[in-house]
Amino acid sequence: MIADEPSPILGRYHTATSRLESLIEATPTPGDTSREAVRERATFRMERLRRFLDRIGNPHIGYPIVHVGGTSGKGSTSSTITSILSAAGFNTGLHTSPYLQTPAEKLQCNGALISAATYVQLCDVLFGALDDWIESGEVPVTYGEAWFALSALYFREMAVDIAVLEVGAGGRFDLTNVVEPVVSVITSVGIDHTSTLGSTKAEIAWHKAGIVKRGVPAVTAVTIPEALEVIVTEAEACEAPLTIVDPTVSVTSVATDIHGTGWTDTRTGFRHHIALCGKFQASNGATALAAIEALRGLGFFISDEAIERGLQTVRIPGRVELIEDTCLVMLDGAHNAEKVAALAADVPHLLPVQTGGLRIAVLGVLEAKQALEMVSSLVPVIDVLVATSPVVTAKEVKDASAMAAIAKLAGFDGPVWLEPDPRQAIARALLLAGDDDRNAVFVTGSLYLVGNIRERWYRGDEIVLAQSSWP
Repeated sequence: MIADEPSPILGRYHTATSRLESLIEATPTPGDTSREAVRERATFRMERLRRFLDRIGNPHIGYPIVHVGGTSGKGSTSSTITSILSAAGFNTGLHTSPYLQTPAEKLQCNGALISAATYVQLCDVLFGALDDWIESGEVPVTYGEAWFALSALYFREMAVDIAVLEVGAGGRFDLTNVVEPVVSVITSVGIDHTSTLGSTKAEIAWHKAGIVKRGVPAVTAVTIPEALEVIVTEAEACEAPLTIVDPTVSVTSVATDIHGTGWTDTRTGFRHHIALCGKFQASNGATALAAIEALRGLGFFISDEAIERGLQTVRIPGRVELIEDTCLVMLDGAHNAEKVAALAADVPHLLPVQTGGLRIAVLGVLEAKQALEMVSSLVPVIDVLVATSPVVTAKEVKDASAMAAIAKLAGFDGPVWLEPDPRQAIARALLLAGDDDRNAVFVTGSLYLVGNIRERWYRGDEIVLAQSSWP
């Protein structure tokens, strides 16, 4: 095959993805968006998913699952748990959401993305089952249901010893909540997805607490009293042993730089180091370690050496990811007010600039997010703003001009550039930075935006064909 000839498997991969994603457009927009109606539809979808999974042999059953939810930190915590389990010798599957550049990222085994061939093979199985489902008179499933079924088929295909499953949003009515885990983890509770989860932290905590199962050990790093009370009440009702990780007490001497994050466990005096950047990763790391302790209590042999090796080798593209270009570029998919505030606090440590240097931010957010709060956190640590909009299917985004107006409202008085196209936005930022090594660029506000811009350095098709760990 000549170098420029398209890969046949890549064509089939894109065809399968297109058919899967066509289910997004095929799902009718609901007329009633009240919270009660949303819950009723979610309950119906979960019951339909259970019946569909039963039709295809219940591929989500037969291996232990760690179920991880939370407003912030669930992706990092899930990946860290997976890295440790893999280092301990367990054949470990991982499902995360959403993806940056290609759906293959959402399904991994021991750090390697699902291969294009396996993806196509399992999609063929899935599509055949979907056709039979419709022919039998059943109501078509949604994209989320189909994707969960694909994830379960993948874990079964890979014969995993254990799987780590990240919640999509909420928990109680999330499609992933059809599983019966061996450990449930709730990383945090913050204000996000208010239209479906509620406007208070207690209301949102009720959704998160829904992943706690009867008699199943649970772990949480939630410390906000009104949210923690809800989780404790749920755990007591389910007679689920609950481990509460209070980072303000158990995590100290936190330090972060471009090489990762270190912290000391006050209970043991032991110092840990995780390869992920940002002080908030100390809390995520401590939460992951509590989940590992819960697994140890269930009989999983996980040595201290495997724990440290797993911490040191975990990697999550798009989360404080540093790239060398004409200047240092940092990509971070912080996409709510809490995450952006945590990122902003670490920017001086992660992206220091010399006297006279500029931090140039490329920022774009979804319409549903708290844009003003997000931008307000960034104002003290940026000098130039390039306002843009993420490119994403079936989600509304704030346009670049709206972002510029919000920045002014937040008190930003530096230069603002409008570049609606993310590719043009990063090009503009790099042009503004020039070849002055005192300058730096960072991209944030949306995982989708980070995925759009990451294509400049890593092509999605190349990631698919690599059939290995992240480039």
